[in-house]
Amino acid sequence: MIAELLTNTALPIILVGAMVGIASSAVGTFLVLRGNSMLSDAISHSIVFGIVIVWLLTQQQSGPIQLVGAALTGLLTVLLTEALANTKRVKQDAAIGLVFPALFSIGVLLLNVYAHDVHIDTHTVLLGEIGFVWLDTIDLWGLPVPQALVSMSVMTLLNYGFIGLFYKELKLATFDPALAKTFGFMPTILFYGLLMLTSSTAVAAFDAVGAVLFIAFAIVPASAAYLLTDRLWMMFIIGALISIASSLSGYYLAIHLNVSIGGMMAVMTGVFLMLAFLAGPRYGVLTQLAKRRHARKAPVEPPTSP
Repeated sequence: MIAELLTNTALPIILVGAMVGIASSAVGTFLVLRGNSMLSDAISHSIVFGIVIVWLLTQQQSGPIQLVGAALTGLLTVLLTEALANTKRVKQDAAIGLVFPALFSIGVLLLNVYAHDVHIDTHTVLLGEIGFVWLDTIDLWGLPVPQALVSMSVMTLLNYGFIGLFYKELKLATFDPALAKTFGFMPTILFYGLLMLTSSTAVAAFDAVGAVLFIAFAIVPASAAYLLTDRLWMMFIIGALISIASSLSGYYLAIHLNVSIGGMMAVMTGVFLMLAFLAGPRYGVLTQLAKRRHARKAPVEPPTSP
């Protein structure tokens, strides 16, 4: 029964998309709350440099060494960005815009010069091909399980394990870094740990979905959840649900319209964000208009005499 489901092409694709979304939105929630959403874009592009460097040194295209190398490149991106911003000559967003294109372009040049005949290319890194994840399987308890599903499931467990273990510290460091530092929670180290997980999640997602869909899943569901709730724990639940719904609806719409599956999944995250922006129960534009209209129509009570 389970083997038949896994050999069905639709289910593995939807599951991989959902797991990428759940893992990415978990770390993306803190990036959104900290106002560092662009770091997901910067990291997802600059770690191409790390992937190529690790391949040149070890000849390994995947595995734990690649995850570590990419994670360290993500940290390098942040350190270079902060170093530029601390000069006071450029702002934070401008520093990000200077650092990650430089690292990404160096990585692309190294790919073209040294790895043009190896299965590491810019198309794979940026776009991936989620429609073929069911072809690359590993034997797990006698079942052919897509490798991308295994790697993304592991990253999901790692991300939520880290968040669960340091939930109180991460929450305080996100909303009040000064108070977190006073309590000895070391917010900077927590932030770097979060960025290492972000980089590792991006690398794990590359072969299956590429950087573009990773960025969409890391930021858009978390942003939609931010419009729908003021509670941090609820943001994780809403982000995960939006990721699952985007993966499911994106797959079937892509098949119906004969377009890119990964691209349609990314589009659906945007659709859910738009719905949250327009019809959110508290901050939605239409909801606010309805409340104002109701307030204007409400009868005004005459002032009471003293």
